[in-house]
Amino acid sequence: MLLHRGLLLLLLLAAGNTEQDGRQRDSCVCGHPGIPGDPGHNGMPGRDGRDGAKGDKGDQGEVGTCGEAGKDGPKGDKGEPGAAGMAGIKGRRGENGERGSPGKMGPQGVPGLMGPKGQKGELGLPGPQGIKGDVGPQGPEGKQGETGLQGEKGFAGPVGPTGRQGPKGEVGLQGQKGSVGYRGEKGSKGELGDKGSPGDMPNTPKSAFSVGLTEHSKLPPVNTPIRFDKIIYNKQNHYDPHTGRFRCAIKGAYYFTYHITVYSRNVKVALIRNGERIIHTMDNYQSSEDQAAGGAVLHLEPGDKVWLQVTGGELFNGLFADEDDDTTFSGFILFSD
Repeated sequence: MLLHRGLLLLLLLAAGNTEQDGRQRDSCVCGHPGIPGDPGHNGMPGRDGRDGAKGDKGDQGEVGTCGEAGKDGPKGDKGEPGAAGMAGIKGRRGENGERGSPGKMGPQGVPGLMGPKGQKGELGLPGPQGIKGDVGPQGPEGKQGETGLQGEKGFAGPVGPTGRQGPKGEVGLQGQKGSVGYRGEKGSKGELGDKGSPGDMPNTPKSAFSVGLTEHSKLPPVNTPIRFDKIIYNKQNHYDPHTGRFRCAIKGAYYFTYHITVYSRNVKVALIRNGERIIHTMDNYQSSEDQAAGGAVLHLEPGDKVWLQVTGGELFNGLFADEDDDTTFSGFILFSD
């Protein structure tokens, strides 16, 4: 308290000196500043202000800037429950949750009072047909009811199973035999009719040939028509011995066949129509004499040519013929178109 009073007195003295300096400056002419004086001796230290009286509360300072959020402190102890607040507004009804698993059946409760009768529900779907029960005892015969109105005709039901055959009926009485009629008179023989004119004879197409090799034409050259120079049958001259080709003159189906005696070399021949190979025949020579054959049915147009030809090189032309062995080529028409 005394310290405060001392400080207040010093402030008043300083203020008075300031006012006097101001007056002197106003009345005197300002000169050059003087030389600073020597510093004074240090005064005695003042009393410690910690034992002074508490000052008045100062004015509230300005709000400072927000600092960074501090770290979360440790969780405090659970406080005591507060007083119950006022009931809030009823909230909206939440969505239905998933149906939980059925709980254990609780004890049977006390039967409640009979409630009011509810409204009649909608007609449910018919349930599955139950098992047929045992036949009950026959009840007493009721009174005959009144005859109802005739209902509409229903749909025809399915045909039932065939019933058992009934017993054979009795044989009926034999009827009376009729009288025999009179035989009619034999008619007279008719006159002989006129002789008809002779019919046209069918024109049967004719085309056939059969030829063979000789000692001069055996082992024929390859990749060229084989010239069979032994004529067995060629009445229509549809086979040309100079070219070795058969030339079709009648449109229709023909059958061609060949029989080969194989000797000293292998054989590989082909039946050819207009340059197209139709069938092939091959035989590997073993020893002595072998036999090979082939045949086919072909449809020919007039001008088509058919022949037999060696294929595969000189080592496959072992077609042989002499006085005791033959190699032949034949063909004839089956029917014309």
